[in-house]
Amino acid sequence: MRTCRRVSFQIDTSGTIHTVTGRVAWALQKLLSAGESGIITAAFPGTRLSEYVRLLRSKGVHIETLRERHGGEFPGTYGRYVLRSRITVVSSRATNP
Repeated sequence: MRTCRRVSFQIDTSGTIHTVTGRVAWALQKLLSAGESGIITAAFPGTRLSEYVRLLRSKGVHIETLRERHGGEFPGTYGRYVLRSRITVVSSRATNP
């Protein structure tokens, strides 16, 4: 049986409680844990981090994308996602669907 996450939260004490599940809840928890250092896709291979960020933004969560340059064989840029909203977690739990 697989474990799924479920997180209910408020944004900036707005009063509205939002709930996210699965990988979106996982991404929110990662953003909360990372603080000002933010998170990058390269740290979590195989995830669709940009999609989870998009879904959180659709709920009103302010997440800034910082563009950072990188070198190496294929130089370019990547995005670092930094949570800017003040989030209050109302409940967080693992469920077994």
